[in-house]
Amino acid sequence: MEKFIIEGGIPLNGEVTPSGNKNAALPLLAACLLTEEPVTLHNVPQIRDVNDMRRMLESLGVEVTDLGNRAWRVCAQNVRPADLDPDLSRRIRASILLAGPMTARAGGVKLPPPGGDVIGRRRVDTHIWALRHMGADVTYDRTFEFKADRLKGADILLDEASVTGTENAVMAASLAQGTVVLRNAASEPHVQELCRLLNAMGAKIEGIGSNTLHIQGVDRLHGVEFTIGADYLEVVSFIGAAVMTRGSIRIRNAGPQYLDMIRIVFNRLGVDWVVDGSDILVPAEQRLEVEPDLGNAIPEIKTNIWPAFPTDLMSIAIAVATQSRGSVLFHDWMYPSRMFFTDKLVSMGAQIVLCDPHRCIITGPSKLYGEKVESPDIRAGMTLVLAALAAQGTSVIRNVGQIDRGYEAVDAKLRSLGAKIERQKEQ
Repeated sequence: MEKFIIEGGIPLNGEVTPSGNKNAALPLLAACLLTEEPVTLHNVPQIRDVNDMRRMLESLGVEVTDLGNRAWRVCAQNVRPADLDPDLSRRIRASILLAGPMTARAGGVKLPPPGGDVIGRRRVDTHIWALRHMGADVTYDRTFEFKADRLKGADILLDEASVTGTENAVMAASLAQGTVVLRNAASEPHVQELCRLLNAMGAKIEGIGSNTLHIQGVDRLHGVEFTIGADYLEVVSFIGAAVMTRGSIRIRNAGPQYLDMIRIVFNRLGVDWVVDGSDILVPAEQRLEVEPDLGNAIPEIKTNIWPAFPTDLMSIAIAVATQSRGSVLFHDWMYPSRMFFTDKLVSMGAQIVLCDPHRCIITGPSKLYGEKVESPDIRAGMTLVLAALAAQGTSVIRNVGQIDRGYEAVDAKLRSLGAKIERQKEQ
């Protein structure tokens, strides 16, 4: 295990380029299973979750070649059903993304239950619902088994707008016989990116970016080159780091077209930025004052499905709110354990009332102090890094392997902006 040692109170300044979107890279790698031809992916983030997905693909007979400069060539010519390592599958939620493409291309697959962040129950029922509607036989006895001779077109209303459920359904439908209409589909940036990759491979998907997708199945897909876009979660994390340290940074190739709703929410916390082409400039001077609702009521920031405010940014917004004048209620109805990291911010000096597992009230601004804390998951871990950067004194953040799952070389990027952050091995 490793830890970060962070000396806080230093404004961040300079330029930084975010890595490729982890939540896009994982389904894009799974989509390579749908063709026997090589697919070259550029801007692949060099993080643990992506490397774990690579190992799972290789266990299915896929050849993955690192071309350098964050480019991978993925060839699934000799793909075969195989027993996946249960321990490896439990490390990442994205192992379930093998179900759709393997069922469509290879006639089925056996999958151990997926893992991922411990933020509450994360159901896979939507995946099974969609694949069964396309004719797959799905059974579960401590292991999922998916079987199908040839998936067929169907009109499918998803029981929830699940991101990975939508991704699995879209991949499976691309090789189905007939047309799949997928309603109540998720439309996050990474879902859109997957659809664009599949279309570049020869799929016929219409309605990208909406909650209704029309997928005309084709007999085969072909190879292609594709560049993964910026990770908007990392972009917003750097925005938060600049704001909390009272610094000024430019984020290169930031994909600002995906940040409109996020910008509305951050405006309510007194935070704004400037869009310059594909870059984002975060100025040092920020209002940092909570904008109340009509009648001076305490505002509520609530997560919802895209294009609303995403759950993965709730913890970053909470950290920023500790530095904004006023009170604000945060409500994440999706996951019952998302808020449980807030006690660590409280130990650093934040004024937070945890109302229940889904809601907390922040009153700011609060002076933060260095503390020894442990990263419970990817997003909460990055939030603790932001708090430590803003805190007076030195902080120790343990279990940073969780942060490494979603952020590539984040300590090196922060050092390039002037942060005093060191990575050390645990004794």
